[in-house]
Amino acid sequence: MDTNPTALLLDLAASARNLTDQDALQNLLAAGHRAWCEGVADVQSGIRCEAASLSDAQLAERCAAAGAAWEEGMTRGEAVSALAFATWDASPAAMAYTELAERATRFGVSLLGEEFQ
Repeated sequence: MDTNPTALLLDLAASARNLTDQDALQNLLAAGHRAWCEGVADVQSGIRCEAASLSDAQLAERCAAAGAAWEEGMTRGEAVSALAFATWDASPAAMAYTELAERATRFGVSLLGEEFQ
């Protein structure tokens, strides 16, 4: 499997599509969570670098375009974080992780190892 978070999440979600084994799903979900965290950190780092050269007005426009409005009272850092999360959340990788987590949940698997009835 790939080590790029996006490729890894897409691979993990594809691998989980036909799985019903809880242990296997647990392993995929744990690997997916690590990849999700790495992916969102990568996006945040990129957005932070990109935002450094933007004026507040330009950043506000970028936030609005991504559906992460820069609300009154937010700091610039909070706006950058909101933009990064909105950007990541709309990515195919984040959607793949959601698909993986939903598949795992249907079989009683979660990151906490709780079983659902």
